[in-house]
Amino acid sequence: MESCACTGPKIYRTAAVLLAVALLRGQEPKPVVQKPAVQSKPNQLAGETSPYLQKHASNPVDWYPWGKAALLRAKQEDKPIFLSIGYAACHWCHVMEHECFVDPKIAAQMNASFVCIKVDREERPDLDEIYMAAVQALTGQGGWPMSVWLTPDLQPFFGGTYFPPEDRYGRPGFPRVLESLAKAWQDRREEVLKSSNEITAHLQKVLAPVMPAGEPSPGVAAVLKEQSHKRYDEQAGGFGSPPQFAPKFPHGSELQVLLRLAASGDATSLRMVQQTLERMHVGGMFDHLGGGFHRYSTDREWLVPHFEKMLYDNALLVPLYCEASRALQLPGYAAIARQVLDYLLAEMQGPLGGFYSSQDADSEGVEGKFFVWQRQEVDALLGKDAPLARQRFGITSEGNWEHSNVLTLAADYAKLGKAVGIDAAKAEQRIEGARAILLAARNKRVHPATDDKVLTAWNGMAIAAFAHGAQMFSDPRYLQAAQRAADFVLRELMTGSRCLRSWHSGKAQHTGYLEDYGFLADGLLTLFETDFDPRWLAAAKDLLDAASTHYRDSTDGNFFFTADDHEQLLARTKSVNESSMPSGIAMVTRSYLRAGLLLGEEALYEIGAGALRANHAILEQSPISCPSLVLALQFYQGDPREVVIAGDPADPRTQQLLNAVRAAFPAACVVAVVHDGNRAGLAKITAAFSGKEPVAGAPAAYVCRRGVCAAPVTDAAKLKL
Repeated sequence: MESCACTGPKIYRTAAVLLAVALLRGQEPKPVVQKPAVQSKPNQLAGETSPYLQKHASNPVDWYPWGKAALLRAKQEDKPIFLSIGYAACHWCHVMEHECFVDPKIAAQMNASFVCIKVDREERPDLDEIYMAAVQALTGQGGWPMSVWLTPDLQPFFGGTYFPPEDRYGRPGFPRVLESLAKAWQDRREEVLKSSNEITAHLQKVLAPVMPAGEPSPGVAAVLKEQSHKRYDEQAGGFGSPPQFAPKFPHGSELQVLLRLAASGDATSLRMVQQTLERMHVGGMFDHLGGGFHRYSTDREWLVPHFEKMLYDNALLVPLYCEASRALQLPGYAAIARQVLDYLLAEMQGPLGGFYSSQDADSEGVEGKFFVWQRQEVDALLGKDAPLARQRFGITSEGNWEHSNVLTLAADYAKLGKAVGIDAAKAEQRIEGARAILLAARNKRVHPATDDKVLTAWNGMAIAAFAHGAQMFSDPRYLQAAQRAADFVLRELMTGSRCLRSWHSGKAQHTGYLEDYGFLADGLLTLFETDFDPRWLAAAKDLLDAASTHYRDSTDGNFFFTADDHEQLLARTKSVNESSMPSGIAMVTRSYLRAGLLLGEEALYEIGAGALRANHAILEQSPISCPSLVLALQFYQGDPREVVIAGDPADPRTQQLLNAVRAAFPAACVVAVVHDGNRAGLAKITAAFSGKEPVAGAPAAYVCRRGVCAAPVTDAAKLKL
């Protein structure tokens, strides 16, 4: 079952939980007495646009989407709610559907005792955050599919993840769980309600903490390094819980913090970053034919991945590999970033410009089937180059996973060439030819399904990734991809300055969350620092103004995950804890700091600084739980500069100045190029670029600190940040 990258809070063993556990232990599974009615028409999910929800629309379970109809029915019929949360690329979500939700007997049992609600966690991260915290509190762990039972007042009283159709894997069978909880609701109602009240009070406390403000100390990143090192796998790189050190997730933001320490001379951070980046790429977690990273490694050695591919993982890893290439002067890291970008271009960007959400782990109902190989397949396809390819990709007759081969980079080109008496360049040429043949053959297989909904936050990440790629490689394809995605999101997923969350089949829906504002603003600011088009800067400012109005807590300067006019749930959360993605708080914090500098607006900059102060306690005590916020803090504590280059972008001297700024690492700065084509547009947004002109006809760089500028520099070699 897929794991959650974060650690659960205190385990609650309240009366109703103990009751349910006792019932499950002491009761044998019983057949469903009533005769199930096979559903002949789609359930209440038929009108939903989410591919994940649509997949369940033909289940015999009378699924509802989250909304007034389901919640009202639960109250009217005095039934508890069974809430099932998952997502399209989740392998174990598919397993539970195939084993339980399509079974007419189990569906009849569900329909008789519960109001059943199915939620796509990617569309409703607010519900996922609240009820995942409940499952972690109840069980000490979490993951998807998430299975939670609620009172009609939406208070959780029991939860878990995957349940099999009968007792196995040390788990009770789902029918027995359903019967036990229905019995507890009928016979032990007071205990159930007492339990639900206690866990709700706990959730409200931990998900919206009140923390004293203070100035974070300069040593926060060093504390993160020490906490990272305790979880670091010295043998194979990456981070996990010893002694197994598995599963292993990418931890991109954590590595970015460590990379900044490494670039400043910290040898321990350098070792952790370099070993992890290399091992994560050479193992099976990277798709060595089609490009892109799979979700995570199931083992310590990075050999066997969980095969789904997520837009956010790949988008977040591009800036990391680009930065590592610059900081460590290792072009191989840049090549990895390029492979990821090319994969996203080829498979994940829709015709209208928006990026899709994910690709499944399964094809033809089998996890990983699309990606793995048999030796005889490779031999038949490659002929004389088969032995070379087998050495390169670690292919054997026995296989390295379930009698099949997950491709890895088992030998470098120099070793391959030496083995067959050719140089490394010739070996690389032959392997590239073999790779193309294998990829073409793989493309004839049944492909994993793609979740083609477009999410605002995740597209913000993709915009930033392609903007970084455009800066790194000067490849117009990457800049165009970022621009098309930005155009799409601003056109299809915005109403005024307010975000919507999700788009599919021409329909945008669901109120945006803080992370939608934070990631989109970050992507637009990065795109502005790439093509210097004023409309991206203006749109980012509008987003941040709206976030301040609707999401900021005026009492402490922190931010809520949901807007002030959002549906009222059990808790209005404001948490910086992160697992697979940066928190919304971290992203808006960084965006306020950057936008404040680019626009010359001290008030915007101070909002970002205020969010750091509001979260200073967790930054001091547990920076490992919020590495993206630590990244924002590193920027803030780096005494950041504004660099304005006045000159024609087509002038090589302008590019030399710009390249000098981009090459500096670690450097806390923002950069803009002002020229005749954008000067008037920038003047409509801010006066910060006024007076920044070329010097005696030569492009000039102005290095400023909160609006106070040093003398302009025309020689890139003399440009100091």
